[in-house]
Amino acid sequence: MAPDPILVTGAAGGRRHGPSAQGSTGFHVTRLLLERGEPVRAFVHQLDERSDELRELGAEVLVGDLLNLPSVRAAVDGVTRAYFTYPVQAGLMDATATFAVAASDAGVDRVVNLSQLLSRTTGGVQPTPHQYRHWLAEQILDWADVGAVHLNAVVFYENLRAMVRGSLAQAGVVALPWGEAGTRIPMVSAEDVARVAVGVLTGEELPDSTVIRLVGDVVTNQEIADAFGEVLDRPVPYVALDDEQWLEGVAGAGINEVAIEHLVHLWRYLRTADEDYRVTDTIEVFGRTVPVSLRQFVREQRDAFVAEPAAS
Repeated sequence: MAPDPILVTGAAGGRRHGPSAQGSTGFHVTRLLLERGEPVRAFVHQLDERSDELRELGAEVLVGDLLNLPSVRAAVDGVTRAYFTYPVQAGLMDATATFAVAASDAGVDRVVNLSQLLSRTTGGVQPTPHQYRHWLAEQILDWADVGAVHLNAVVFYENLRAMVRGSLAQAGVVALPWGEAGTRIPMVSAEDVARVAVGVLTGEELPDSTVIRLVGDVVTNQEIADAFGEVLDRPVPYVALDDEQWLEGVAGAGINEVAIEHLVHLWRYLRTADEDYRVTDTIEVFGRTVPVSLRQFVREQRDAFVAEPAAS
């Protein structure tokens, strides 16, 4: 008998290639599972070149909407393990509730939920409105009794890559709204998060409501600038932006209102929080790999920051 497929939501994810590519844990989870010989049902919002790529890798592709209960019921039919992720946009609570109902009714017994690094000592009070919604989403999945394991991830390297491309190209600096040069920032790669998700999906059973914190590196803003300087072989100054400057810079970039609200609050928190961030051992334990460091990520992404020579 063929094994049940593992459902991966957000499997197509955002842009993964080119200078404006973003991290996509759903795509990486799909790829890594298929490399292990696991059958995957990739749940996507639309058919395009990204879904074609998933099908070419060997995934079963299913089109649907996490806000539509009938399509989510179809996605979880015959599934016992699933990876759940939802973008930073409106609808997280509805999507989580819809998925929880469908997964519970279908008998899903292991759900790996991509969340964010949340406070566990404030009774649900979180630094940003969207993080509060993530906290509520975790409660919903716990109540659904679907074997939820929550991945509490921090700032993705892929988001940093997208944020600094403009200032590097235009002014040769790393300009960020993350406070002074000495402010410490916890970061992680999308692929490391995916490796942990795959480890949990295919590993031994964990207690329901397990929370796994994922921090791959902790760096200061100055160290971020220095990492880019090393790769580009020139001095790269760090420039601290205030909220107004950052908002002006992203105006017209197509970032939705929920993401803008979340990010403004998150940047303020990162600038002022007195957190003792530490690299966690969970990437090695569940992902079976040493975490990717910021410097390693920047080296691997060098081509994204080196301008192509002008055509003659």
